[in-house]
Amino acid sequence: MKNQLQELEVKLIAPNKINRINNRQDGRNLRRYKRRHIVENYFADLQTFRRVIIRYERKSENYLAFVKLAAICLNFWKFNIGMKIVA
Repeated sequence: MKNQLQELEVKLIAPNKINRINNRQDGRNLRRYKRRHIVENYFADLQTFRRVIIRYERKSENYLAFVKLAAICLNFWKFNIGMKIVA
């Protein structure tokens, strides 16, 4: 498997342990790792919506519309720009 990954030029991007004496990584791979982690967390947050996990819609257009709606709601909640109800 290691040879196959080398043929495809896949690189392992994982941070070193904090207490490692010889730090051999430069910051570029770690910055890429952090950005990827943000994207993975966003998709994990999208899966909090039940209709995204369990696909109730038969048509792909309806499912895609709900995924977009879930993404919009998630952005409102994450960035606190949601509608505030004034009583």
